[in-house]
Amino acid sequence: MRAILSLVLLLTLLLGAVACAGGSASGDGSDGAIAVVASVYPLALAASRVGGDQVTVTNLTPPGVEPHDLELTPDDLQAIAEADLVVYLGGGFQPAVEDAVGAEATGVVIDALDGIEPRDAPPGGEHADEAAIDPHLWLDPALYSDIVERIAAGLGEVRGGADGDRFTANAEDVGVELSALDDEFRGGLARCGTRVMITSHAAFGYLAAAYDLEQRAISGLAPESEPDPDRIAELAAEASAEGVTTIFTEDLVPPDVAETLAAEAGIDTAVLSPLEGLTDEQEAAGDDYLSVMRRNLETLRDGLDCT
Repeated sequence: MRAILSLVLLLTLLLGAVACAGGSASGDGSDGAIAVVASVYPLALAASRVGGDQVTVTNLTPPGVEPHDLELTPDDLQAIAEADLVVYLGGGFQPAVEDAVGAEATGVVIDALDGIEPRDAPPGGEHADEAAIDPHLWLDPALYSDIVERIAAGLGEVRGGADGDRFTANAEDVGVELSALDDEFRGGLARCGTRVMITSHAAFGYLAAAYDLEQRAISGLAPESEPDPDRIAELAAEASAEGVTTIFTEDLVPPDVAETLAAEAGIDTAVLSPLEGLTDEQEAAGDDYLSVMRRNLETLRDGLDCT
């Protein structure tokens, strides 16, 4: 009899442990955190800000890695398959992620570019054969705010009720910050010596459109694409004609081509961040989207001779 009672007690404890494990792993309204997978830093940051302590966020793009070059690991594929919410960028920006989301994702899926008027690479140089569209919509704070709201809605679809209301409130708080940032850019770039920004590749179309600037890119949307010598000569002449004093390079892309153009035109270079990700140094310094965007603003004001 004692042996039978011991066996019953053991079975009861095991069943209780299984029930607890099953409850904590779920993101559909239990006490467990919602598992979110984001393909790139700005989307991961938005999910983290909106979800707060109700989410665990996996960013597929490690610090310092150029997102175009991302290769997924088996752990990444598993994370996508098990996620309650996946937020990614379509349009050919990260083809490996698009393929994996289509094949593996079982939770709520948000393509951040859905419903956004796409910006293609500007004409000229080596751009004509590029199929991808510009994914860098977060460089326009108003568009980024729209993405934040969509992430809040996606999290609310996973878990509604009081948590859903909290996600909406968090998104509104982030929207206030982004609106203030937008005002800073509008005021800071209102009066400039030139409105032409020559960039190393075509990553700044949304920013340029938002603030009445004209982007002229050395290379296309893919940072590794190589311009021909005619494109370099063309932009050098344009820089002289338009009073351009600065070529804008990037923090995750080698500046060699931009420096060649700057040397030919006799002008300077300065670093802008497309905020595809933070470098190790930026993370160590405590940088985030807002601090890097404000540094971009100061760089633009100096490079475009704004008053």
